[in-house]
Amino acid sequence: MTPETADGEIDSFLDQRELLFSIVYNMLGTVADTEDVLQEAWLAWSTRHRGVAATPVENPRAYLVRVCTHLAIARRAAMRRNRETYIGPWLPEPLVAIEDDAAATLERKESLTMAVLVVLETLSPLERVVFVLHDVFGFAHGEIAEILDRSPAAVRQLAVRARRHIHARRPRATSRPDAGAEVAQRLMAVTLGGDLAALLEALAPGVTLWTDSGGRGVAKSLEPVHGRDRVAALFMAISADPRPTDLTIDYRYVAGDPCALIFSGSRPFALVVIELAPESNLITAIYSITNPDKMSGIR
Repeated sequence: MTPETADGEIDSFLDQRELLFSIVYNMLGTVADTEDVLQEAWLAWSTRHRGVAATPVENPRAYLVRVCTHLAIARRAAMRRNRETYIGPWLPEPLVAIEDDAAATLERKESLTMAVLVVLETLSPLERVVFVLHDVFGFAHGEIAEILDRSPAAVRQLAVRARRHIHARRPRATSRPDAGAEVAQRLMAVTLGGDLAALLEALAPGVTLWTDSGGRGVAKSLEPVHGRDRVAALFMAISADPRPTDLTIDYRYVAGDPCALIFSGSRPFALVVIELAPESNLITAIYSITNPDKMSGIR
């Protein structure tokens, strides 16, 4: 391999890296596993170009998406085994931005919301792959069939099942980002202030709270909590507990959804993402992450 060939090989991979990261992250829901898949894909890519007899790849994008897709499917099997011993609900690792998604790169804008990622966890690996590639990134059914070594008809069937499942469980519309930011700030204020009446006014009757602590962070419940009264009671219990005296709150975004990022000193303490009912701006879901492993990359 000549130096010119090596440089071209690196450039071709880097040109696709953001796209590959977003595709794999939406398939797996964790940054660490995504980075591991990309490292394996790079090794496969660089090995493919070694030797004097190596031939150029005509379509690097298609080749690398195929490699990453198969690696991600294999990794999900290992993740499923690890999930069996996970303590409490498991939530995807959030990709936190300082500003709204308008400041993110095009591919990172395609990262799905927490609500949709949670629903994707209920799909089969193949259904999830097809949904991500087709509905999120616009791959044609024929392209996906080649990637998965399946017939276009089989891919269309997978797409229909996945789409039906997703559309039945995710919000049909989204609220304004500024409205979500206002509600997130209000939620933190009434919780930390112990204002039960104001908290009840912010919650939808069927609100659900998920708290992902992994057995390592703060959690009042190891099961999802459903209903306005139960969720409010849990938040009031949290507000009454002793807490670090150096807490600060920074309001950021996760895939376009406003979130409250709570720090203890310089260390992330908790992250709270909310989902709103579009017509009322009441909180319909709260995703709280206190597992320090899932906030290790946040600054």
